[in-house]
Amino acid sequence: MRDLFRRSREAGHPPFWARTWVQVAAAALAVPLLALSFAAGYYYVGFANLLDARLTGARERVLPRVFARPLELRRGQALTERQLIDRLNDLGYAERAPADKPGEFVVGGGSVSIRPRTPELSGRILRVVFQAPPARNAPRRAPRPAEHVQRLEFGRQARERFTLDAPLLTSLISGEREKRRPVALAAIPPHVVQAVLAIEDRRYYAHPGVDPIGIVRALVTNLLGTSANISGASTITQQLVRNVFLPQFAGWTLQSAREQSLKRKLLEQLLALVLNTRASKDEMLEMYLNDMPLGQRGSFAIFGVAEAARLFFAKDVSNVTLAEAATIAGVLQSPSALSPFNNPTRSRERRNVVLQSMADAGFIEQPVADRAAQEPLVVVQRALEAEAPYFVDYVTRTLEQDYPGLTTTTTQAVDVYTTLDLHLQRLAQDAVRAGLTRVDELLLRRRRKSRAEAALIAVDPKSGEILAMVGGRSYNQSQFNRALMARRQPGSAFKPFVYLSAFEEAAEQGNPDVTPATLVDDAPGAWEFNDQVWTPENYENEYDGLITFRRALAHSRNAAAIKVAELTGYDRVAAFWNKLEVGSPTKAYPSIALGVFEASPYDIATAYTIFPGQGFVKPLRHILRIDSGAKNVTKRPRGAGTAVARPDTTYLVTSMMRSVLNEGTAASARGAGFTLDAAGKTGTTNELRDAWFVGFTPELLTVVWVGFDDNQPLGLSGSQAALPIWTQFMTRALAGRGNVPFETPGGISFVDIDPDTGKLALPGCPRVIREAFLAGTEPVQACELHRF
Repeated sequence: MRDLFRRSREAGHPPFWARTWVQVAAAALAVPLLALSFAAGYYYVGFANLLDARLTGARERVLPRVFARPLELRRGQALTERQLIDRLNDLGYAERAPADKPGEFVVGGGSVSIRPRTPELSGRILRVVFQAPPARNAPRRAPRPAEHVQRLEFGRQARERFTLDAPLLTSLISGEREKRRPVALAAIPPHVVQAVLAIEDRRYYAHPGVDPIGIVRALVTNLLGTSANISGASTITQQLVRNVFLPQFAGWTLQSAREQSLKRKLLEQLLALVLNTRASKDEMLEMYLNDMPLGQRGSFAIFGVAEAARLFFAKDVSNVTLAEAATIAGVLQSPSALSPFNNPTRSRERRNVVLQSMADAGFIEQPVADRAAQEPLVVVQRALEAEAPYFVDYVTRTLEQDYPGLTTTTTQAVDVYTTLDLHLQRLAQDAVRAGLTRVDELLLRRRRKSRAEAALIAVDPKSGEILAMVGGRSYNQSQFNRALMARRQPGSAFKPFVYLSAFEEAAEQGNPDVTPATLVDDAPGAWEFNDQVWTPENYENEYDGLITFRRALAHSRNAAAIKVAELTGYDRVAAFWNKLEVGSPTKAYPSIALGVFEASPYDIATAYTIFPGQGFVKPLRHILRIDSGAKNVTKRPRGAGTAVARPDTTYLVTSMMRSVLNEGTAASARGAGFTLDAAGKTGTTNELRDAWFVGFTPELLTVVWVGFDDNQPLGLSGSQAALPIWTQFMTRALAGRGNVPFETPGGISFVDIDPDTGKLALPGCPRVIREAFLAGTEPVQACELHRF
């Protein structure tokens, strides 16, 4: 080459680089190269700034967290070992043997040993010992007891009760229907991380964001079609760019992110290279594991492996098995097509591909992969309901309305502590599910294929705190919260307020003749109102003639209730209900006595707090405290309660409602095993459209509604459809607790009467009951029916 240039010079030719065509060609190449370099530098700087801003936002982003009330364990509590393990998963405790660190537990020998997280208690272990029910073949001399907590041992000391952490329900993103549970990379088990790396980006820690080796390997694999085990050329960094960063950019980049084109791929690769210089590998992997989409449950999109562990397997991510980790990792490729709920066969096949990739990568041994591949794919269909989604929606709506900006503009940690008792919530969901299964069977026998809905709301009557809320059969199918928004006629569930209005009016007027022992004629009648004649009937056309107020309420006699309302004054009954300030105001007409107006289960629960509250109505609460940073920003509640009725008159109605369970329309609850002192009222509306039961003890008040969303007649009474749900929930919710009697206020006296005549009982009376009266209103005449 050197000789060639020398001979060219000797021949008088100009140098090669001085020739015109060479200079023209060089200039032609230099211009686009300079332009390309300038553009690359420009876009690099621009994208770097955008990535830094988004990356800083991702690191600083704070998702408000919603917590249930702390988990309380009690000696004698009706709690199984499996249920406790589920509750510990709710708390994010890891099952590891031995439990050496705070936040760990171990199971064995009929007990669960827990290392609490509380700093002052973290050095000791709480041991929960269970009393299992007797074997099925054991002789049955008494009712078979349920599994329960036999002992609580903390250190060497026995405890009656113990309170653990507040379980995290969910993290909120304002305006989005998303489920996320951000966790630190250190909290994600190694086998979960390895499963993701094995199938998505085996060389993640070796490449600079783009993997040339992976690109070549993918090309060869695609050309030859030799293996399904090797992941594609798109790295974890590129996927993070595509799913997290690109959608946040301007419109054209969002459009490009959706295009399956070379332009989008090149853009991903450029941003991946930039991102790799702006964040560490661990930081990017943590974002990836928390932000990648993993399918849909109901109306919610699932993001991140921690939330997937919850909604796939009802477990904390720290407790997923190898096979479960491989399932989650397998879904990443195509969340819809590989969903374990929608396509279990394909999901299991993909899981096994992930397991083989883990073995090929050296993360696990081949025999371990083979054993895991033989495991069945078991998902928890109702895991979304375990996060109390109807209740969380209610909390979200409250935050948006009452705390605008708190969940969207602040970068401080926002923690919302709610009233929900997660254990009672699970019991409520189980009771609603079982109850609706029975209702479905009853309807099927009647050749009705429609599926009824239900709502349940349980509150602490002393404080008004909502402890459990179920808004429907399945949140996956419908997000309409019937506990809050279904406005239906309460029917006979309103009757206690008719009798309370009567007692209030009598006490105000000094009338001693209106008592629980007063006789009313339960006979058919007709009432005229607004030029219309109304002829209501008793359920199944049963009439008792002259009966006491107590019996009329216990057996829900319509004719008797209307006559009591007529005696009191319809306007006074309506005014009393309106004074409770629940729902919409009602008007004075005869049918008000039968609850012919609209109210939600939430309204009815609020109204019924007047009975255990001895005349005070408690506004319901669902938020205990909101912390933003280290500051309590909770707005003051509406009030501790409003005195609406006298304690003594209210007690009379509570006493009468005890007969509903002991001998009246809800007596089947006693036959089903509910033994605690309680009061309540069935509710059945016109044409059997709605079924209600409202019942309470001094510690727990629960409302159950069952009906159709389209307001078609259910065809079942409150005792048939709603009462079984109430009974199952209350029996399990209060199991292990002692019987708490209703407190008797001052001004109440008790007298033995004959229940047929309402007069003082004589030795010859076949039945005698001890009746409650306001002092000074006791009967003075003896029973004449059984005198001889």
